[in-house]
Amino acid sequence: MDILISGLLLGGTYALVAMGLNLQYGVARIMNLANGETLVLGALAAFLAFTAISLSPLVTLVIVAPLAFAANWLVYQFLLRPLVKRAKTSGQLEVDSILATFGMSFALVGIMVSIHGEYYTYSFLARPFEILGTTVAQNRLVAFFAAVIIGGGLVAWLNYTRTGTAVRAVSVDTEAARLVGINVPRVSALAFALGGAVTAVGGTLISTFITLDGSIGVIFTMKALIIVIMGGVGDLRGSIIAAVVLGLVETAVASLIDPGLTLVAAYVIFLGILLFRPQGLFGKRNA
Repeated sequence: MDILISGLLLGGTYALVAMGLNLQYGVARIMNLANGETLVLGALAAFLAFTAISLSPLVTLVIVAPLAFAANWLVYQFLLRPLVKRAKTSGQLEVDSILATFGMSFALVGIMVSIHGEYYTYSFLARPFEILGTTVAQNRLVAFFAAVIIGGGLVAWLNYTRTGTAVRAVSVDTEAARLVGINVPRVSALAFALGGAVTAVGGTLISTFITLDGSIGVIFTMKALIIVIMGGVGDLRGSIIAAVVLGLVETAVASLIDPGLTLVAAYVIFLGILLFRPQGLFGKRNA
């Protein structure tokens, strides 16, 4: 029961990070290797706001979300949009975007280290709470329920609004979407910006119970990529389920074997998906 509850709580917050990358990769076709740094920036903002003026992370995320949206929209328009225009094939765009965002990740690490070169840790709702005989910290519960609300709202928006339908159409087939009158560049910019905002909000939530630093973003990028590949590129519901699975596996390995082997377990899952089901657990095999 301890493993089940802790794994569900961890998977819920992982889902936010993965949904952000899935929007960027599945819709905008941008493999953003700076996704983890966006998360850590959100965590740094929460840390600085809490330690400087005792601002609750739940309030900080309301401020961080629009700022991250605007910043990611600018990054797409001025850094990535030129790459989209010049790319003759999807493969070329993927390679160019990987190189561009890889460089951006180093720049963001340098900026964060210059702002605060130490660990980001603070005490927010670090009080015990008992669920079904298992004691968990209140901050994990708050982060989980906030992730559920945000993730549920995002899924509902994608499925029940006109703009969300356009986003899903672009994720399936950009050419067909263009033929029915959808402004693909505008929708791609929206998806990339929204993905960055969701990831940054995930960072503010994760900062309440995990100690972070400026250079740890690559680990979260890897985990988000594993979840996206496992759940199926462009499938947000698949990402949510895959995130829960990864959270349960990591918690089980940490509890039953060794905490140092959680990354190994994640890599084994990633390798198995690539070898035996590259389209993901919920993706459709190409004909």
